[in-house]
Amino acid sequence: MKFKLTKSEKDWILYDVGNSAFTLLIATIMPIYFNHLAGTAGLSSVDYLAYWGYAASVTTLIVAILGPVLGALADTKGYKKPIFLLVLALGAVGCISLGFAKQWLVFLIIFIISKIGYSGSLIFYDSMLPDVTEKERMDRVSSLGFAWGYIGSCIPFAACLALVLGCDSIGISMSSAMAISFLITAVWWVGMTVPLVKNYQQKFYVEKQKNAVSESFKRLGRTLLNVRREKKIFIFLLAFFFYIDGVYTIIDMATAYGSALGLDSTGLLLALLVTQIVAFPFAGLFGRLAQKFATERLITVCIVAYMGIAIFAMLLTNQTQFWILAVLVGMFQGGIQALSRSYFTKIIPPSQSGEYFGLLDICGKGAAFVGTALVSAVSQATGNINKGVGMIAVLFIMGIILFRVSVKADGG
Repeated sequence: MKFKLTKSEKDWILYDVGNSAFTLLIATIMPIYFNHLAGTAGLSSVDYLAYWGYAASVTTLIVAILGPVLGALADTKGYKKPIFLLVLALGAVGCISLGFAKQWLVFLIIFIISKIGYSGSLIFYDSMLPDVTEKERMDRVSSLGFAWGYIGSCIPFAACLALVLGCDSIGISMSSAMAISFLITAVWWVGMTVPLVKNYQQKFYVEKQKNAVSESFKRLGRTLLNVRREKKIFIFLLAFFFYIDGVYTIIDMATAYGSALGLDSTGLLLALLVTQIVAFPFAGLFGRLAQKFATERLITVCIVAYMGIAIFAMLLTNQTQFWILAVLVGMFQGGIQALSRSYFTKIIPPSQSGEYFGLLDICGKGAAFVGTALVSAVSQATGNINKGVGMIAVLFIMGIILFRVSVKADGG
């Protein structure tokens, strides 16, 4: 029987199409532009990579502090949509504002603010999954969200890429081309959010209390205590902390890494566009495979594959190898993200999805913290970028060990 999406599922998937444009911009054009600003200010390639990594780490730290509290508050009846809109606005306005930053430190500060809004929106977006679909459809719907997000984000990205690469021929400066690109991305992002905002209904919630804010803190405290007793959820969160940090470190720092190695900027951008195109069918494929094989087994395959990718990245020296890396990442990127999201949704209480996804965000959702800081610190300490990138493999080793322990904790 053909799998047909409901209207609620389609609206939810469209947000993935919208926010993925910002993700792709961060992974491709934005680091190259920051490299331009940093180079103009006299920063070395090692310092440029390190500061970009530190910015990603600071973002994750802030979201890790705010996420669970906002998530717990959003689980209150009628609160999830307004808070989602608030962080969405922060991300979109920040994205537009990046076009006005001409100094590298100012650019990084605005980037952190915008990324906080983006990462915060994902907490609430992910927690909407039980509201828009049924438990047995979650793997497929989650995978299709990432799949269409990958291919849909290519549309605004292609326009931005044409502007940036062709700015001289059309008579505008690189900074002007980037400003227009940031505007295009923000408009696409917000535009794709409209159907979800218009039609979303919060089905699972906790009743509104007299003091909703203080009550959300109390609920969060109870959840933190309970999660330690819920062995499966607790160990999965630890595993996720390590392996998804590795995934997002590769996503966040791929272009910055290639630029620091001195690889051709145009080639890097095209290679990462290929990543999106490859990720589209493979994300959908993992969704279909989840109907035949255990989600736990598929997640294990993805973690092992990423460990190999991290080791390969450590040995990367030329453009051809970067293209191979881009294809390999595309094959497993959607699978590991989508299946982790749906797997976690299935093992948590649906009425507390906001606060649980807030906890999940601490463990790496939206940006890498340990990974980016580790790459940055080792790169600066050794003066060798490859050694810094090689440390990512350690995160996947820890992730696979803990994930298998979490599966066994439930008799899997």
